[in-house]
Amino acid sequence: MKLTDISIKNLMRRKAKAGFIMAGLVVGVAAMVAVIGFVRTMTAEINHKMERYGANILVLPKTEDLQLSYGGINLGGVSFDVEPIQQVDLQRLGTIKNAANIAATGPTLLGVVEANGRRVLLAGIDLKSVRVLKPWWSLNGDQPGANGLLAGAETARILDLAIGREVTVNGRRMPVVGILGATGSQDDHLLFAELATAQAMLGKQGQISMVEVAALCNACPIDEMVSQIAGALPDAKVMAIQQVVKGRMDTLHRFSNFSLGMSAVVILVGSLVVLTTMMSSVRERKEEIGIFRAMGFRKSHVMGIIFSEAAIISGPAGLIGYLTGSAATYVAVRFFSSLDHASVALDPALCGAAVLLAMVVGLLASIYPAVMAARLDPNTALRSL
Repeated sequence: MKLTDISIKNLMRRKAKAGFIMAGLVVGVAAMVAVIGFVRTMTAEINHKMERYGANILVLPKTEDLQLSYGGINLGGVSFDVEPIQQVDLQRLGTIKNAANIAATGPTLLGVVEANGRRVLLAGIDLKSVRVLKPWWSLNGDQPGANGLLAGAETARILDLAIGREVTVNGRRMPVVGILGATGSQDDHLLFAELATAQAMLGKQGQISMVEVAALCNACPIDEMVSQIAGALPDAKVMAIQQVVKGRMDTLHRFSNFSLGMSAVVILVGSLVVLTTMMSSVRERKEEIGIFRAMGFRKSHVMGIIFSEAAIISGPAGLIGYLTGSAATYVAVRFFSSLDHASVALDPALCGAAVLLAMVVGLLASIYPAVMAARLDPNTALRSL
């Protein structure tokens, strides 16, 4: 009779003990799979939302600037050979390697105009891209058409603007069709118009002052996207908005650490369940183990029986734990995820890792019970019969 046969028969005779060991491993593995799967799905959702929450790459004209500013006080600067960005050049962004990772590009033209006798900064924008680049905007009124204006909160207050009221901009009367809610940013101090309208008013047809880019960088590093865009626009200065990028990476890193920490705790609890149950089983079977030793079984044979039992239970427990954890993740995602496309797919790699983990935990937790069984004195065990 092989050692595995003895192990199987022992498990069949002690189904309650075997079931308890399997339950401990299933709960541990299922919790691990559920936590990892849930955090992975929620991380994807958070990344999906953050990637669409504003620009993370800025494209500016390449200049030789000496900025004279400190503490928010701008004292002017010196610029040499400023080459404006041509709007037609933005078509090159569609040719870069990771063009599919660009969610939106927002060309913007800035220029100083006179509005009701006061100098105001006019921003020509692409309204379609603004919905992606600045989703925090709260607009009262309508979006400006070819002849309309959109006023920032502070601009509207200072110039006493209201929806429907006309304002004279560089001698041209234009209606204010919308007013932005306060954002706490420089947008509060601007007048906005359609890009083509602003280009015509400023006499800068086909030119733009800067480009905001929202890059979906879950599948590629932000630095790689910056490098690719810089290659496509060699005459422009391309930079990542570090605060946005670092904030995203920090959030995702925290979620990952949370996943690993929770998984380690749950697996530790499962291993303790296996350990205590195997030790209890060994104590109950000391007479049986004594008989094995009296029949000539070596210590290694006794340990092999214990390890075989753990392995036989751990393999199916890992598979059942993976399926249970995946089902739990599916239910949790339906309750906590707001993404319509959020889904939980079966992951063969995670399944294999779950089975392997269950095997490792089961065998490691069985080391002490196996050593304890091998050290039993057969004479002492037989006297208790």
